[in-house]
Amino acid sequence: MLHPAPTTKIDPTLSRGTVLEVRDADDRHPARVVLGFPNSDYKIELVIKGEAAPLKQVVGEMVLGRIYAEARRIDTPHAGGRRFEPCIGTPTRILGSVIGADPIANVLVVNAGQPIALHVTAPGQRAIILATADFIVCDVKPGAWFVFDRIA
Repeated sequence: MLHPAPTTKIDPTLSRGTVLEVRDADDRHPARVVLGFPNSDYKIELVIKGEAAPLKQVVGEMVLGRIYAEARRIDTPHAGGRRFEPCIGTPTRILGSVIGADPIANVLVVNAGQPIALHVTAPGQRAIILATADFIVCDVKPGAWFVFDRIA
């Protein structure tokens, strides 16, 4: 069942999602969190930056945090939707509308259904130039991460 999205205003760079599961670090992977988002069937798995313990205490609850990824080459098509691909698992592709940029850190903030901060890594691409695009599409490097802020 899809749950309706909350309507309270928050910082547009914060993602609001439900902690579905916290996976401990092992030999091959760092600690990860699986997040679900209102009005969607998404189950996005992200690396946890910081301690996993606070997220383990709020499994099943809605939280606020920031999602980050390192973008490969970014394209600027004229149309498209807002989404993470795949909708279950680790993000590999991001499609969305540009909502901000940090030219100093070379970060582009994109609304892909949830806000995500993309570190621009492709040679010759700069966040400040891409900030004028209405819509972007890019593949992301493995290891997109989540920084827990607080309970929503």
